Amino acid sequence: MTATSTAGFVTDCARRLAGQGLSIRTGPFVYRLRSNAPSLAYALAALYEGYPPVAETDFHDFEVVVARAGGLRSLLRPQARFHYDGVAPFEPLPLAHAFPMLEWAMNWCISTQVNQYLLIHAAVVERGGRAVILPAPPGSGKSTLCAGLVHRGWRLLSDEIAMIALDGSGVHALARPVSLKNHSIDVIAAFEPGAVFNTPVPNTSKGTVAHMRVPEEHVRRMSEPAIPAWVVCPRWQAGARARLSLRDKAETVVHLARNSFNYGTLGLLGFETMTAMVRGCECHDFEYGHLDDAVDVFDALAGGN
Repeated sequence: MTATSTAGFVTDCARRLAGQGLSIRTGPFVYRLRSNAPSLAYALAALYEGYPPVAETDFHDFEVVVARAGGLRSLLRPQARFHYDGVAPFEPLPLAHAFPMLEWAMNWCISTQVNQYLLIHAAVVERGGRAVILPAPPGSGKSTLCAGLVHRGWRLLSDEIAMIALDGSGVHALARPVSLKNHSIDVIAAFEPGAVFNTPVPNTSKGTVAHMRVPEEHVRRMSEPAIPAWVVCPRWQAGARARLSLRDKAETVVHLARNSFNYGTLGLLGFETMTAMVRGCECHDFEYGHLDDAVDVFDALAGGN
């Protein structure tokens, strides 16, 4: 990405955001984004240039607006608000948080509106056509581990939402930027000096947040599903040795169901999809303290060692 192309993309982003909308395709979904927040064009240029073009006549799954809030209060404390179909489901945030809000809004659209997949709060990476599903709560090191693996030969499918096909065709990709928080930003920047981030946003509800650009090859391959082969529940622990331990499959089904956005909505179909997936996977808990050691363990897992 050259400085000239980036400058041109920023200008085009800003024009489209303020006008008919900027269309972005990620995995099977197309978003139309609108905003009058100037910072969004720069963040989108840093992270989304190179995604597949979308024709204006193409179907758009989601219409998302992140707009500067009006009113007297906004003159003293500028705020941004997310609108979807004329409804504002989130409380407004400081205007400086517009890009994290946009990414959270894009996740919200999928997690609340999509039921053609079983949706699990998890990262997913792939190698050799086989996927690792990484469900974990905030602070577990999930996104840090995901970002590290992405820069060591694993393909990113998703950082936040695992989309399991109900027809058994596998887990599908979103290929959206990886969200990193606080110390994890510095960890990945040191681990992979070539990683590209937008400008970190401090003082959000999650601390300082930055998003990591998806490698271009991963974007080009985002229409390729993978077969779930492992469910690994990671937990970062300072100084811990990287170690896998087998996890009971029944407990794993319960854990994944608790971390699913639509397991209950799908009913029997959700249960059958979940149990079939877990039945075909190795299930592990994983503790780690250093990324290099973690990558070695996952490489050995993929190699069958």
